[in-house]
Amino acid sequence: MNIYADPEKLKALKAKANRLPLSPGVYIMKNKDGKIIYIGKAKALKNRVTQYFGSGNQHTEKVKKMVAGVDDFEYIICDSEFEALVLECSLIKQNLPKYNILLKDDKGYHYIKVTNDKWKKLVLANQIGSDGKYIGPYYSSYIVRDTLDEVQRIYKLPDCNRSFDKYSKPCLNYHIGRCFAPCKGNVSLQEYNSSVSAALDFIKRGTGKEFVEEMKKQMLEASEKLDFETAAKLRDRINAINKLSERQKVVMCKYSSQDVISGAVIGETACMSVLVFRFNRLTDKMHFFVDGITDFSELYSEFLQSFYSDLREIPPRILIDTEISDEKVISRWLSEKSGKAVKITVPKAGEQKALCDMCRKNASDNLASRLEQTGKYMSGLSELAHLLKLESLPEYIESYDISNTAGDENVAGMVVFKNGKPFKAAYKKFKIKSFVGQDDFRSLAEVLDRRFTEYEKGEDEGFKTLPDLILLDGGKGQISAVEPILKKHSINVPLFGMVKDSKHKTRAIAVSGGDITLKSNRAAYTLVTQIQDEVHRFAIGYHRKKRTQKMLGSELLNIEGIGKSRAAALLKAFKSISAIKNATAEELARTEGMNLKSAENVYNYFHNM
Repeated sequence: MNIYADPEKLKALKAKANRLPLSPGVYIMKNKDGKIIYIGKAKALKNRVTQYFGSGNQHTEKVKKMVAGVDDFEYIICDSEFEALVLECSLIKQNLPKYNILLKDDKGYHYIKVTNDKWKKLVLANQIGSDGKYIGPYYSSYIVRDTLDEVQRIYKLPDCNRSFDKYSKPCLNYHIGRCFAPCKGNVSLQEYNSSVSAALDFIKRGTGKEFVEEMKKQMLEASEKLDFETAAKLRDRINAINKLSERQKVVMCKYSSQDVISGAVIGETACMSVLVFRFNRLTDKMHFFVDGITDFSELYSEFLQSFYSDLREIPPRILIDTEISDEKVISRWLSEKSGKAVKITVPKAGEQKALCDMCRKNASDNLASRLEQTGKYMSGLSELAHLLKLESLPEYIESYDISNTAGDENVAGMVVFKNGKPFKAAYKKFKIKSFVGQDDFRSLAEVLDRRFTEYEKGEDEGFKTLPDLILLDGGKGQISAVEPILKKHSINVPLFGMVKDSKHKTRAIAVSGGDITLKSNRAAYTLVTQIQDEVHRFAIGYHRKKRTQKMLGSELLNIEGIGKSRAAALLKAFKSISAIKNATAEELARTEGMNLKSAENVYNYFHNM
C-alpha cells in the first residue's frame, strides 16, 4: 500500500528532494496548512530527504504517518554539520513540531529553595522565584523530598512552618531526636543558620570522602578547644553520613559531576533513562518513552539534543552506551552551550561501564513495565483498527455524547483516548447554543462544527490535535448528522457510532451501511465499551452539574436585587449555596456584578431565615 494518499504529490516531493544539494543543512516538513510537523538536520540534504519519499515499506508507522502528512518542505543550507545542528535545535525549540522528540520543559523541574526568612528554611519548590536562593533543577520531586529528608535527619533541622521568634511546645520530632527544636529556644539564631549552611554544603558536596574527612578535622579541632558540644554534634553528623553512604554505595562514582544515559528498545518503542551524578553521588534519575524508533543511534543523537536544549546545568562528562556518528558535533554544541568542555564517552570496562549497565537495566525495566501495562490497550487498538479497516492504529480517539432532560440543560461531552487510555487533559464540555429543546442529531452536528472551527483557528491547544478516529454514542442517525460537518470542514477522519443493546450494553460499531459486531473481538469490545461508558459518564456528569446549578440559582433568585447574572456569578465564585451562606457581606460584595446593597440582601436572607 502506498504510504501517501496522493501519488502525484509524492512524485513531486520526490523530484524536489532529488534536486537538493549534497550539502549539510536543515530540512523543514510542512502539512497542507503550512504548519511545521518535523525538523531534521543532515550531512547531505539530498541523501537524507530522498529517503522519506522512497519506498514506504522500510518506514515505521510513525514515519509513515509523518510522510503522509507532508505537503511541502523547505531547507536551509549550512556551512557545516555543526551549524546545522545549532539551527535545528533552535528551530525545534521555536516551533515544537509534532513528530520531533519533545521532552519535559522547565515546568517539570523541581528545586530546593533556601528561604530569605530570618530563620532560614529548606523547602521544595516547583519554580524559581525572587524570594530565596535555589538549588537545582531536579527532574524528580521524589529525589528532592528524599534529599530534604536526609538533610533534616542528619542536621536535625525542623520541617514545620512554625515561627521561632516565639517559644512554643516542641513536637514529636524533638522527642525522637529528629529536630533540635529552635521553637523551644534551644539554639540561637546564629547556631541555627550555621546548621542550615552546613546542610547546604552537604547537599552540594554529598557523602564524599573529602567532605567527611573535613568534618572529622573540625571535630578534632573542637575537642582540642574543649568544645565538646560542637564535637558531639559533628560526631553524630559523621555517623549519620556514614550510614547513608553505606546505603548509597551502589550509586557513588569517582567523578564529581556526570550524566549517564542509556536506552532500551522493544519493537518501535524505546525508553531512555538518565542517571544524574553530582558531587560524586546520584542526585536524580528519570526516564522518557519514545515511539516510532527507526535507528537506535539516531535516537541517542536526537535525545541528547532535546534533553540538553533547555537544561541549565550541563556536566563536563556524559556517558552513553552506544556509539553515535555525530558525537563530535554534539560535544562541540554542548561545550559552547555550557561554556566549558563537555566530553561524550562510551566506557568499555570498569566502574563507568558498570554505571552504564545499571542505567540500561533501569531503562529495560521501565520499558517492560510500560509495555506490560499498555499491551492490553495496544491489542484493543489493533483489533479495532482491523475491524474498521483503518490504515494505522487509532492512537488519538475522540468520542461524543449528548445529555439533557427533555431538552432542558442540553449539553455534550467530548472525551479523548490516547494510546487506548483516557486522556483527561483533552476532555471538553459543550453547552448547546443553536437551539432550545431535544434533538441529539442537531446537537451533535453543532458540537462537531464548533470543535473543527476551533481546529481551523488553531488558538485553543486542546483542539489543535486532529483525531485518528471519531466515535459517536449512537447509530446511523448520529453518523448521518455529523458527516456533512466533516465535509464542510474538509476533515477526513474515520467516523463511526457505538450501538447499545436493550440492556444498555455496547453491542456493535455502527457504520453508514450497517453494524459491525464486537463480541467476538474481546480486546476491541473492552476498549469500545470503556470509551462509551466514559463519554456517557462525562456528559451526564456535566448535565447534572448544570441542573444542580440551575436549581441552586433559583433559590438565589428569591432574594431582592439578585437576578440570573448575579446568581450565576455568586455560584461561580463560591461554588455552593453553603459557602454563600457562610460568607460575610463584604466577601459577597467583592463578587463580580455585586454591590454592597445586594450583598447585604443575600446575607440577611440566609441569616434571618
